[in-house]
Amino acid sequence: MLPRTAEYAVRAAVLLARHYGERRVRADEIAAVLGAPRNYLSKTLNTLVRSGVLTSMRGPNGGFSLAKTPDLLSVAEVIDVFGDTQHRAARCVLEDRACDALFPCAAHRRWITITRIAREPLVATTIGELCGNHRWTNASTPGISL
Repeated sequence: MLPRTAEYAVRAAVLLARHYGERRVRADEIAAVLGAPRNYLSKTLNTLVRSGVLTSMRGPNGGFSLAKTPDLLSVAEVIDVFGDTQHRAARCVLEDRACDALFPCAAHRRWITITRIAREPLVATTIGELCGNHRWTNASTPGISL
């Protein structure tokens, strides 16, 4: 359902949520846990940093962390970095043209409804919810209960 890069991004965000407030996680550690190619994942993580979803720090204690608490970061915020998932209907489903509400095709109204309904759980679900019963500490306070 999701492009591979967006899937890796969500999985990385969940892993980082599990360490939220505890420590930064290095790209090679994330890649190993996810079973992702390190270089590919590094580019994905750096894209998330540039978009403000993650923060990063270089050096011996460096690595990646979520830019905000897992309970405030929606799955949609993570995947939207890697494509126009908000507007999947940007192309007409019946013709090779842009989707146009002013000149809709026969499928337009139904397709827009389908894409909106499919997106709602991504907007309503947080990365924190995907982690289950974990409790987060403030990012400035070390420690996390697992």
